[in-house]
Amino acid sequence: MRTMGLDVGTKTIGVAVSDGLGLTAQAITTVRRTNLKADLAELSELVREHEVSRIVVGLPLNMDGSEGPRAEASRKFAETAGQALGVPVEFWDERLSTVAAERTLLEADLTRAKRRQVIDQVAAQFILQGWLDAHRPAADLHADDFDPEY
Repeated sequence: MRTMGLDVGTKTIGVAVSDGLGLTAQAITTVRRTNLKADLAELSELVREHEVSRIVVGLPLNMDGSEGPRAEASRKFAETAGQALGVPVEFWDERLSTVAAERTLLEADLTRAKRRQVIDQVAAQFILQGWLDAHRPAADLHADDFDPEY
């Protein structure tokens, strides 16, 4: 089963999903928001199509770590989405994810128009990758597992 990452905005929702092993996040689409029912229907189809078992929603905290109106709106959307889609929802601090996504897209030399088309899904990819990296089990390595002759 896969994990889905969401970058929830007022006009769009960036979407990314993990690979089957939960190692990497891939940006997949941007949902253009119209109304809650339509937004949830589109996300429901993506959850089904990608066999998603968990959703990670970016939580837009203020730089001092406090929650403002955008964080409150994200929590409310996530609660509704989790109930409607029937999957557990977790949050991940998304501070600077859009900045990192923009920097990556600039380094890739994408035009302004192309960056605008994909920025939200790349931000969702950064959110999900951060969550995946933080939740990856530590390797259970022992000194006697290594062959000194190798």
